[in-house]
Amino acid sequence: MVTRKATLRVPADFGLAVQQARMARGLSQTELAEQLDVSQSAISELESGKSTIHLRRLLQMAQLTGVEFTATWEDKDETRC
Repeated sequence: MVTRKATLRVPADFGLAVQQARMARGLSQTELAEQLDVSQSAISELESGKSTIHLRRLLQMAQLTGVEFTATWEDKDETRC
């Protein structure tokens, strides 16, 4: 098992991290959506980097204040980058 880490600077970074962590856990978009009580298309949009005003503002606030967001997750597939 390998630990993955990503710095989240733009919505696409956030989406990719969520996608990689979801896949590492063997979850489909539909399964994750059901657990969160949202639509599968909402998960798809997030993973594809579609920005929301809340996410955009949060990332801007972090940049302006020098806060760095990172995502860390465990991945069983040591060959995937």
